Amino acid sequence: MSQVPIHDTPILGMATRPRVSKAIEYGHTTNFWVEYPSGLMDLTRSQHLTTDAVEPSLVSSTQLDIPVTGDRTIRVDKSKAAAVIIDMQNFFLHPELRVHKTGLACVDPLLKVIGSLRKQGVKILWVNWGFTDQELKTLPPAVARAFMKGGFEGPGTELPGNFGRLLMRDARNSELYGPLQEEYLNGQKEGTDLWIHKNRTSGIWGHQTALDLYLKENGITTLFFGGVNADQCVSGTFIDAYFQGYDCIMVEDITATTSPAGVLENVLYNAANSQGFVTNTSNIINASG
Repeated sequence: MSQVPIHDTPILGMATRPRVSKAIEYGHTTNFWVEYPSGLMDLTRSQHLTTDAVEPSLVSSTQLDIPVTGDRTIRVDKSKAAAVIIDMQNFFLHPELRVHKTGLACVDPLLKVIGSLRKQGVKILWVNWGFTDQELKTLPPAVARAFMKGGFEGPGTELPGNFGRLLMRDARNSELYGPLQEEYLNGQKEGTDLWIHKNRTSGIWGHQTALDLYLKENGITTLFFGGVNADQCVSGTFIDAYFQGYDCIMVEDITATTSPAGVLENVLYNAANSQGFVTNTSNIINASG
């Protein structure tokens, strides 16, 4: 009698992972989560599992409880959380450079949720492509080739109009799209937002990247991800952060891609079932009060 192995279950339509029957602690002494039968996933690292397995109460002044897919709620420490917004730049979104309807649809919910997160003390990190001339001299061929399509001639080359050199720091095409640029500048003035350059698909790909250094220096452990493209730079950074032990939450309605149908679903499935969690901006805003 044949039986389909559990690992061959189709990606779409897989049954939700059931809640635990008793509380479980994952990790080790200093880096741990606790999951409770109620569906609570405590990511704050503030209280180890007690012998009586009593679920701790929410400390609303320092913590947020946010519903996620899979019939769970994650509890995060506001002071140890950051939003990582990837590549919402003119080069990827501006209608004069490309068609990205799903990416543009992320702009309004993104503006709403970052305002809510800022009020809770959560840092907003804008992680974007931004080459220097020195970096171009050592750019791997695969990275260079990835940008030599669709009429573009590769990093550092001139774009039409006044968009400047392709994804060079301070060029207009490297700025955030539309109202996002002004939103970042306002946040920068308030000390809530930070611009972090990257020179690979992942923003946390190598030893001591600017993003990883900032996160470690500021004790940040929980990351909310959004941006474009979901299956490239967003998932690349998400997976590398997962490998390095960060808590990774994909925010579904501020994440998009130009790839074919089914690709985004694949990214979200793996994010929720293997690498971390998936939520949406409404859940975050409602939890923020």
